[in-house]
Amino acid sequence: MPSKKALIRRPSPRLAEGLVTHLQRTPVDVRLATRQWEAYVAALDAHGWETVEVEPADACPDSVFVEDAVVVFRNVALIARSGVRSRQGETTGVEEAVGRLGCSVNWVWEPGTLEGGDVLKIGDTLYVGRGGRTNAEGVRQLRAVFGPLGARVVSVPVAKVLHLKSAVTALPDGTVIGYEPLVDSPSLFPRFLPVPEEAGAHVVLLGGSGLLMAASAPRSAELFADLGFDPVPVDISEFEKLEGCVTCLSVRLRELYA
Repeated sequence: MPSKKALIRRPSPRLAEGLVTHLQRTPVDVRLATRQWEAYVAALDAHGWETVEVEPADACPDSVFVEDAVVVFRNVALIARSGVRSRQGETTGVEEAVGRLGCSVNWVWEPGTLEGGDVLKIGDTLYVGRGGRTNAEGVRQLRAVFGPLGARVVSVPVAKVLHLKSAVTALPDGTVIGYEPLVDSPSLFPRFLPVPEEAGAHVVLLGGSGLLMAASAPRSAELFADLGFDPVPVDISEFEKLEGCVTCLSVRLRELYA
């Protein structure tokens, strides 16, 4: 049976100091963000996911974006190395969490940089965004770890957004979805479906037809519903101010061995 575990991490009290790269900084309400995070976790729980809370990293403002700290393929975890020095301390608790879950643990080493938000998994294909936070050496090290396990690694240019999954994610049938003005190379994906809102490009596959997505993309939710999917909207407005989306607030572990 596929596993349904999700790593999550409580927002830091310093969340409002989080990095902003492509947006103009606006004030973040940390208390509201924490309530939104709790509702996000509740949505995962309600759809059968066992949430595993990673030890908080209160000194790291961006640590709630736990997906950036690790990439997991089958039972192998690759601990990331952020392209921003201030985020490199976020990995310790994540390393401990995946180890407790039985993963074999590997690391990205200097001069490689890699953030999990740059990795989009569709079956055995791993699309890896090469841009501001992930470099060529990070892609090479990821390929060296996951290639022998059967992964096909495809490097994708990223220049218009923070991470690859800031631009695209995928539906359960493997169709890549994205807000076309922010996607560098839509033609790299065998099937690409443009969505009408930037936030509509981000979905978490809950299982079956369920799609966890931001409440800020109602027209995209309508499009997905017309295609036969079941959108589950959550308000993540405070995280969106920091270039966060539904994917980066958890690490979904679907292939852990029993």
